[in-house]
Amino acid sequence: MNGLGALPVFIKDIKAGQKNLNVVFIVLEIGRVTKTKDGHEVRSCKVADKTGSITISVWDEIGGLIQPGDIIRLTRGYASMWKGCLTLYTGRGGELQKIGEFCMVYSEVPNFSEPNPDYRGQPDRGAMVFRLALTRGDTSLPMLVEAVAGDLATHSSQQQLIIKQS
Repeated sequence: MNGLGALPVFIKDIKAGQKNLNVVFIVLEIGRVTKTKDGHEVRSCKVADKTGSITISVWDEIGGLIQPGDIIRLTRGYASMWKGCLTLYTGRGGELQKIGEFCMVYSEVPNFSEPNPDYRGQPDRGAMVFRLALTRGDTSLPMLVEAVAGDLATHSSQQQLIIKQS
């Protein structure tokens, strides 16, 4: 069990689908800001501990407060696949707390967020892509439907449907 009050897990021990994770890491890189269509800001940050590195997705104002070199404790986080890569999230009720700066032993390798063929069979939190042939009159119009669902158990209100013509 890795709930509140439990000992932190090492990055090397994180697997997709785990919840209630407590992890202590140092921030190595802050990714550029992207905005969702709902106006939320999202940053992907590379973080590490002594066992390796992973990407964490940080939403909204907390992402603007994090700096490279910060040592942070994540409580009640979860891990999921995003576009084929293992990613860490704060989750509902999760928390990031700065506990120090600069002084932490870490290793950037292995990077557990790099695409890994071992994860191919695991569900992807990111893009679930389906090809559909939609018919309009007598013309067939191929469409690419991308359903970005997230964790439906806790984020059903954030489900999005994006339709792109291919």
